[in-house]
Amino acid sequence: MNGMSSTNKGIARVVAVGAVAVLTLGITACTAGTAEEASSSSGLAVALGEDPGQDVVDLYTDRDTAVAAAVDALPQFIKKALEQTGVPGAGVAIVSNGEVVFEEGYGVRDVTTEEPVDVDTVFQLASLSKPLSSSVVAKAITEDADLSWEDPVVEYLPDFALNDPYVTEHGKIADYFSHRTGIPTGAGDELEDIGFDVDYIMAHMNQIPLASFRDTYQYSNFGLTVGGEAVAASRGQTWAETAQELLFEPLGMTSTNTVHDEFLAVDDRAEMHARTGEGQYEQLFDRNADAEAPAGGVASTAGDVAKWMNMVLANGEVDGAEFIDPLVLAKTYSAHSIMGGDAKNLTTRTSHYGFGTNVGATVAGRVSINHSGAYGWGTATNATMIPDLNLGIVVLTNGAPSGVPEMIVSEFVDLVQFGEETRPWMDLWPTVFEHFADPAGDLVGEEVPAGAAAAGPAGDYVGTYTSPYFGNFVVTEENGTLTGALGPEGGYTFEIDPWDGDTLSFVPTGENALPGSLSSAVFVREGEQITGVTLTYFNKFPAKGQEPNGLGVFTRAG
Repeated sequence: MNGMSSTNKGIARVVAVGAVAVLTLGITACTAGTAEEASSSSGLAVALGEDPGQDVVDLYTDRDTAVAAAVDALPQFIKKALEQTGVPGAGVAIVSNGEVVFEEGYGVRDVTTEEPVDVDTVFQLASLSKPLSSSVVAKAITEDADLSWEDPVVEYLPDFALNDPYVTEHGKIADYFSHRTGIPTGAGDELEDIGFDVDYIMAHMNQIPLASFRDTYQYSNFGLTVGGEAVAASRGQTWAETAQELLFEPLGMTSTNTVHDEFLAVDDRAEMHARTGEGQYEQLFDRNADAEAPAGGVASTAGDVAKWMNMVLANGEVDGAEFIDPLVLAKTYSAHSIMGGDAKNLTTRTSHYGFGTNVGATVAGRVSINHSGAYGWGTATNATMIPDLNLGIVVLTNGAPSGVPEMIVSEFVDLVQFGEETRPWMDLWPTVFEHFADPAGDLVGEEVPAGAAAAGPAGDYVGTYTSPYFGNFVVTEENGTLTGALGPEGGYTFEIDPWDGDTLSFVPTGENALPGSLSSAVFVREGEQITGVTLTYFNKFPAKGQEPNGLGVFTRAG
């Protein structure tokens, strides 16, 4: 999910259904075009690999014919997907046997200007940044024999600390890239939302209560960011310098960057569009992901991402020469964390995560490497590779999540394998993403109490409150109206309105608080004095379903 992570919509994985289901399988040798076939009495053909773990259900026809037919059918499906959902535009590229066989732009990059998307249009990738970042690290390890996935991050970030000294000391780059440090899903995202940079966020991650180390999967944008920053520090560089030097420049990804100002400097860029109604998208927000650049800050074109996919599918080779050590790359695409499954249903396949990527299989048994990305403010992306077929597809869109990248990828993978779709993807994926436009906060859907009034005069609440995590929360009053201010230099502000006594209300904003959000500010009164406040929205991480963590409790300082 920013880069499905939390309510910041940095998508962690393709949902385990149908043709792109996420399963546990490592990257394997290519069987396409070389496998023998075995037919059962039912007539079902099985393509045999070098060992049973590589056996797959054979394609409905020969590989090249299947790919060509799927490529020919895809444009009509893409156009219909955009028309049905209202998503403004898309950039799509397909690689096959080391070649880019399809690269097209559809729709518009900005609904206000109606400028068309073309092959040079740059999109924000959100969490599709993660697998690219894992390749950056793999390249760094290839170049530096002293660097390893197994290195503790504190070897390169000696001042960095988590809430548990043991995890601080032993947490490896591999742990941070596979979301198994115990950093809860969404932790740090709320600090980014109110304007803090990566230095502040990393310096305050020691306040975050951790889940169990190495045996829980907690999708964390800032966990992966820490891993990336450690690798950059090992080289004495910024992350942007490391990514450009090690991956983007060597692969000729000339339209790719990790700095938001560089994205804004591109004329041919796709503006983000928030979902404001059924089939309605508006260009309302700008999303700066510099603070979590390794996890969600990459901007690129479909064609540039295709260059990266070709390198991965060639087992780390570029132009026939080794670019990334294939053993290092293979480790990236092995299963390291169990993402999920259904303990009550043994027919549900378990899903897994590698280093910055999902590692699974199609329903035909072929290894699938994939990742989605999205911002609730207006970006949705997916890239999926099938090494067995030496095949990959990337879909970049400039609309808030509605399942368009996933439906296009699912349709394409189905067409290649079976010559037809296995499920009505255009109907299924929008239902999966319906909740992504939901507002946040404990008061959402509540009616303002009749005669809503504060328990005391506005001046009672004025003052400075502090939290070890968020820093200062300053409440001011003007003409009877209260305003709260958080973040660097108090730049994140909101009005505080009467609700019920010392429980007041406010409207949080940001990537994790979409329009319609509403939350309580519960002030603590001792005698006649207000001594503290809990900002309920900020008292748990943005991921849905999480319990209060105490970080949004502020004590009055003055």
